[in-house]
Amino acid sequence: MSSLAWQREAAECVIAGRGRIVAEFFDVGHSHRRPWHDRPQARALLEAVRAPDRGFDAIVVGEYERAFAGDEFERLAPLFERHGVEIWLPETNGPVEAGSVLHRALVTVLGAQSQRAVLRARHRVLGAMRVQVVEQGRYLGGRPPYGYRLVDAGPHPNRATARWGRRLHRLAPDPVAARHVRWMFEQRLAGRSMAGIARELNERGVPCPSDVDRKRNRHRSGEGWTLGSVASILANPRYTGRQVWNRQTTDHNHHTPAGQRRPVYRWNAPQDWVFSKKIVHAVLVSEEDFLAVQSMRAARPTGGGGVRRYQLSGLVRCGVCGRRMDLHWVHGRAGYRCRHDQNSCKQRLPDASKILYVREDVLVARIAAALADQGVTETLSPGGLLHE
Repeated sequence: MSSLAWQREAAECVIAGRGRIVAEFFDVGHSHRRPWHDRPQARALLEAVRAPDRGFDAIVVGEYERAFAGDEFERLAPLFERHGVEIWLPETNGPVEAGSVLHRALVTVLGAQSQRAVLRARHRVLGAMRVQVVEQGRYLGGRPPYGYRLVDAGPHPNRATARWGRRLHRLAPDPVAARHVRWMFEQRLAGRSMAGIARELNERGVPCPSDVDRKRNRHRSGEGWTLGSVASILANPRYTGRQVWNRQTTDHNHHTPAGQRRPVYRWNAPQDWVFSKKIVHAVLVSEEDFLAVQSMRAARPTGGGGVRRYQLSGLVRCGVCGRRMDLHWVHGRAGYRCRHDQNSCKQRLPDASKILYVREDVLVARIAAALADQGVTETLSPGGLLHE
């Protein structure tokens, strides 16, 4: 809280003899890289600015870098101006004047400095986290993988942090879910498809990961196992007992079409993942078995060992339900199939619509005939591929 103390002192120096502080808005534990509407106190301040009876006519910023990152001030300035609220900074020793060339240049420089401070702090933190994972195998937070639960691992090694009540945690096998993880790997090693594994889990009524942890998965349906959930578990190296970090990256500078910044989560390439040097939690699958599962082909090999090619991949949609049709190879020919929201991970409903099949050569012929009727000729190559 020392940051709050000196920021308030800086703000009081700016307004000395010219006003008084009537309210404080100070975010704790929220990065200033986030836009204001993603920080609780900053969002509350924006709501107060819009209120007709707000009780203040200016916002005094104790430290620019803690309040704004990059061009955040420039994007918020029109809102403040529209509601008649001035922004006071220590660097200007008073309000920022919108018509001042000097103030505009100063704000631009301060924005660049704040962005540089963010990057500098980010690289320091990421470097420390990398060392903690590799050398110590420390659990750095986040959702525990399906099959594990969090248990206490003692006081935090940093004494100051420990005095705040922070403690370390580690992963331990979940008494129920861990055996399902082991079973999935055993079945996959035996040659069973991931769809078959998901289907049996659903038939046995085994709760899926999002159903087990509803508090952290409110955005998911929790209705049952899918091909994706099984594939995600079979591809997670943390089941080998090693701590793994940097599987995912968060881009806080992604801009939406409306001009807002929203975090975007991206999966990193496996070569960028960070592993602990030693095994630090209970092993649910051996490293040998895990690597064997990763080397298994997801698709069935063709009889002659060739590659199956589809000329209209991703372009064919079902006229009944509107869904994109699946690639389907039957009798040595390419085709497309729609199961109308039915899949191999769950049993087919008795009253479900009949599965739709269509051969690719029939589709190509129909497309060529339709184009010919419109006077378009020479649209097909000798191989049958369509040209724009």
